[in-house]
Amino acid sequence: MDRWISILPLLVALAIALFSKSSVFALLIGVIIGVVLLGENVLTGFSKVGISALADENFIWVLLIQVFLSIMVAFFQKMGAVDIFSNAVSRKNIKRRGAQVFAWFLGILIFFSEHLSALYVGTVMRGITDKARISREKLAYIIDSTSAPVCTIVPFSNWGVYMASLLVGTGLFVGKTEAMGAIFRMIPYNFYGIISVFFVGLIAIGIIPDFGPMKKAEQRAIETGAVYAVGSNPLIGKEMKDIVPQVIVRPNVILHFIVPLLIVALITIISFATIGEILILEAFIATVFYQFAIMYLQKMCTLKEILDTAMAGVKSIVNAILVTALAYCLNYITGHLGVKEFIMETTKPWLSPSYLWAATFLTGFVVSFFTGTSWGNYAILVPIMVPIAIGLSGGNETTLVYGTIAAIMGGVSFGEHCSPISDSTILASLSAGSDHIDHVKTQLPYAITVGVIALILYLVIGILYGKIA
Repeated sequence: MDRWISILPLLVALAIALFSKSSVFALLIGVIIGVVLLGENVLTGFSKVGISALADENFIWVLLIQVFLSIMVAFFQKMGAVDIFSNAVSRKNIKRRGAQVFAWFLGILIFFSEHLSALYVGTVMRGITDKARISREKLAYIIDSTSAPVCTIVPFSNWGVYMASLLVGTGLFVGKTEAMGAIFRMIPYNFYGIISVFFVGLIAIGIIPDFGPMKKAEQRAIETGAVYAVGSNPLIGKEMKDIVPQVIVRPNVILHFIVPLLIVALITIISFATIGEILILEAFIATVFYQFAIMYLQKMCTLKEILDTAMAGVKSIVNAILVTALAYCLNYITGHLGVKEFIMETTKPWLSPSYLWAATFLTGFVVSFFTGTSWGNYAILVPIMVPIAIGLSGGNETTLVYGTIAAIMGGVSFGEHCSPISDSTILASLSAGSDHIDHVKTQLPYAITVGVIALILYLVIGILYGKIA
């Protein structure tokens, strides 16, 4: 089978998604086509792919995060905590610009985990941005573009530490100390990560005006107050809206809103500082238990009402769960069709000192776009591209090596931002309460703009470096 066939299922899914505005239907068709290309019977093959793809521990982890996040948000809604917080902030008379800058700053502040950043910012900001008439698409963009990009330019984030672990043993980096040093030194060359974060800020402040589909979304929100389009399918369903806040106990903004968020933040920070692992899922589970206990002990709700609220929260994200499950199935299929091998073979002719950075950046983008994953692609690209850079540098630790590491991180992040099957893009849509395809469509022109600028810089600097080297 020709290697290019490996990208066909996702291309078809993308085309259907753009025209039908149904991400579930589009991904389902993509999976069915993929099953056929694998040579399987549609019925038995679909079940085989589903069992194999959804048994993946990463999928289960993301699924549980979605479930406990939805319960946490539902409990916030039941306690009246979200309303009291957004009302308190609204009294400060925060305008559209201020709300966007606040969301941008909060995304930068939570630099140690892209998943936590996405989930945290959406939970805190959604009520505020709705009142400021900021579209859910815009909030999803701010969330998505200040989560992974920030992590790629902060050495002590989970991304930086993971990349350092992959560098160990690639030739020059004998231990984690040397590898972390390389992560520090590659930061100035991570053009996509740096430009992406600043680009969001310039959009939020208003220096760069909105353009493309985002401009239409923002005009709709400003003129009509509709934060998402008519006929859209937000990844948080109406079940969440239908939760009626309790009126027995007056909500306390600190006890019922700030403390739960602090529990999430403290568990993740302490776990990262002590064991080097960010326990995001455990943080959400602990927070849900706290909310459950405080609602029951303060007699805000009966036990049945608390359990019904939790179920309503889970029901509200059924669409998000389906999108995530089908995305993992499509990722499994493209992997078995050989998409990564196809891309690596296609980019081989460009592996010279002058074009290495640009080729690495594009390879990272394409692989990430068609697979929707980041860390798995790092594990593939680092052992291939970094030794090539070291070899072209005569076995020395040079600018070419640092730039190649940066191009891997930036290219993969770029691909995630454009891919509808990326788990971080799905989480951004879920956290913002946005229609997933609307988020992808409105973010795409912004991500491509930043990606093209980064690519040009890699080309120009790479060619100049190649002439000097």
